[in-house]
This record gives sequence, structure tokens and C-alpha cells, in this order.
Amino acid sequence: MIKLDTELVKNIAKVARLNLTDLEIGKFKKDLNDVIEAFSKIEEVNTDNVEMSIQPVKLGTALREDVPKKCLTQEQALSQTKNKQGGYFVGPKSI
Repeated sequence: MIKLDTELVKNIAKVARLNLTDLEIGKFKKDLNDVIEAFSKIEEVNTDNVEMSIQPVKLGTALREDVPKKCLTQEQALSQTKNKQGGYFVGPKSI
């Protein structure tokens, strides 16, 4: 199991662009070691007779057939809004 030392925690904080105090580094060191210890328990599980599964739930295709249908006219599309001008939807200005 990996044990985090203070230098590794400082490096992780630097990569994450965190400015940590010495007190915070000590807290994160303890917390990260607890997380690593919890995940290391996964290594103890016997998976010798377990078939590999990339996806835990069998997936089917989620796509529907692409069938052309009649579209709304421009007038129909704009008929339910007050926010229109010159045949287009009008939205808030972006800077």
C-alpha cells in the first residue's frame, strides 16, 4: 500500500493549484491515506473465477430509427413566444 508523505501531498496540492497551510497538508495527508487504505481492501477480494466485465450493466442501442418527419414551419415554431424579431428567436445579449 502506498503511504503518502508530506512532500507527495505538497506535490499533489501544487498540481491541483491549491495553496495549503501546513495544518491543511497534515489533514489532507491523513485523509488521503485513509482513502488509499479503503481502496486497498479491494486488492483482498478473490476474483480468480470472476469473468471480466467492462460494463456492469448490459447495454443495448439507445438510438431510435432516424425517420424523416414533417418539420414545423417558421411561423409555427415562433407562434408560442413573445421573444421574436424578424423571423428569429430573440435571446439575451451576450457580451
